Amino acid sequence: MRGPKTPTPLEIRRLRRSELPTNTLKLARYLIGKTLVHDSPSGRMSGRIVETEAYPIGDAAGHAFGGETPSRRSLFLERGRCYVYFTYGSCFMVNVSSEKPSIGAGVLLRALEPLEGIPLMERHRGTERLADLTRGPGRLAKAMNVDKRFDGVDLCGQGALWLGAALRRTGEIGISIRIGITRQVDQLYRFYERANPFVSGLKRLRE
Repeated sequence: MRGPKTPTPLEIRRLRRSELPTNTLKLARYLIGKTLVHDSPSGRMSGRIVETEAYPIGDAAGHAFGGETPSRRSLFLERGRCYVYFTYGSCFMVNVSSEKPSIGAGVLLRALEPLEGIPLMERHRGTERLADLTRGPGRLAKAMNVDKRFDGVDLCGQGALWLGAALRRTGEIGISIRIGITRQVDQLYRFYERANPFVSGLKRLRE
């Protein structure tokens, strides 16, 4: 008796570094609607990026503000590198470096709309509640099984974790203040796809 048929992977084109804007705010907006893909040994997981936050050059709320250190080195690499850090003693956060080499800045990926590998994501998160699976940066990283192993990897390269092109037209993009920070709190550096149910935050920050 044959087992269940393996789903055919979506045809997702890998983004080239030349397509990424060399500007943190522009990159944060550009990434809305694009895809994050993890080709793990257990199978592919992917999702549409529906929420980001920019931490540009000189931003006191950004990790790069204190200068380059071994743990922050990935933020100072060429744009399109993955910067992963551990926070709140419980979760990882996935970021994309966003400027020229040696200039520290990045974009936090805050939420995904799950596309592929949902059963894997549910196993990693310990929940079958689809709406909460990848809504918020800590949930996103756990669902996609991304941790410090991926810090510094080239998201425009041929590795297991990568950025892909949009699979459909992106909806209207909203802009707001960032969530959960104590510095530079009034900056409009958060971007999201309006009315998407997978966007995090209060209702007024999703509409």
